[in-house]
Amino acid sequence: MIPAAFDYHRPKDIAGVLALLAEHGDTARVMAGGHSLIPMMKLRMTDVQHLIDLQDVGGLSGIEIGSTSIRIGALVTQAELIDHARLAIAAPILREAALQIADPQVRYMGTIGGNVANGDPGNDMPGLMQCLNASFTLAGPDGERQVAAREFYEAAYVTARSDDEVLTAVTIPMPAGGHAYEKQKRKIGDYATAAAAVQIVNSGGTCSSAAIAMTNLSDTPVFSEAAGAALVGSSVDNAALNAAVAAMLEDIDPTEDNRGPVAFKKHAAGVILRRAIERAWSRA
Repeated sequence: MIPAAFDYHRPKDIAGVLALLAEHGDTARVMAGGHSLIPMMKLRMTDVQHLIDLQDVGGLSGIEIGSTSIRIGALVTQAELIDHARLAIAAPILREAALQIADPQVRYMGTIGGNVANGDPGNDMPGLMQCLNASFTLAGPDGERQVAAREFYEAAYVTARSDDEVLTAVTIPMPAGGHAYEKQKRKIGDYATAAAAVQIVNSGGTCSSAAIAMTNLSDTPVFSEAAGAALVGSSVDNAALNAAVAAMLEDIDPTEDNRGPVAFKKHAAGVILRRAIERAWSRA
């Protein structure tokens, strides 16, 4: 399909973006790479009368790796996450997840900012950001504020970002321990039927901390404190794995669609989560 008619804006700075958002309100939408928004516009799933393209806005690119955290500009593409050598060492799970998003053509244009800000429950980065305890920088008329990824998603396509705000950066505490991002999908380029992000710390053969989140199994990404807690204090043996999977299955709420019935999705979630935990533990 062809999108409905809209006005196109390409401001040069954040002040220009915020001015356009203030002027046009909820009839305006911000676009980074466009690979989340444009398909929705083509399907007439969203009414955009004013499209604000961020490509010329300065200060939204770049990856900064500090001693305790990583800052990623909203316009950084999935391809840049994959190709950044220092990032692959500091936070290898980012590269692992980005490699499983869509296909190379999409990854060269799709941005981390667009992936996390859209609120699409099928996107890969939101659950990963919850696993990594990331925070999002939102710029608005009253300045900048930080929102934790674990508090950002409220419902499908509904987030804590106000209509007059724009997401400008993602900040991630320096990850520790072993990692894994596992994804089951019908074909290359598809959204996940189930995906799991795991970051786990091994202290002398015992799990001392674990963060677990899953994707496309509810109307928001699911960060499960109970699943992580089920592993802490264990040697990540079969009993602990079973407990973690059971805890996650209590927290997800899948619905039937063209990726399968609820029972199949829960089965897939259990298999993928167990695989992710085992692989993360082997790397811890």
